[in-house]
Amino acid sequence: MHQSILLAIRQEISYFLAIINKNCVYMQENEPVILPIEDELDLHTFNPKEIKPLLEDYLNECRKRGILEVRIIHGKGKGQLRRTVHALMEKFDFVISYFTAPPERGGHGATIAWLKGWDNT
Repeated sequence: MHQSILLAIRQEISYFLAIINKNCVYMQENEPVILPIEDELDLHTFNPKEIKPLLEDYLNECRKRGILEVRIIHGKGKGQLRRTVHALMEKFDFVISYFTAPPERGGHGATIAWLKGWDNT
């Protein structure tokens, strides 16, 4: 029964992601989720093991599109995801600066990052 509840939750998440992403009309289970590349990424629905490759790919795609200020939503919680995001930002040489978002943009639940342009690698 526990697995059936988890499956139902996963299906609900997939359904809502499909609604949010106008490019996805209907999604089958195990299909990749197509995320629009915008100046904001919400990490709540991702597995912690996926964060490093996801964040690096997302930030590079933003740079290619000229999106050089991004907001990463990691939530407040215990701060583990925020610490992970900040540790990754330190490692990425294309991140000029990052900081905790001001209260009106999410406060401790989000990080703002400024990126080098794609041509400035």
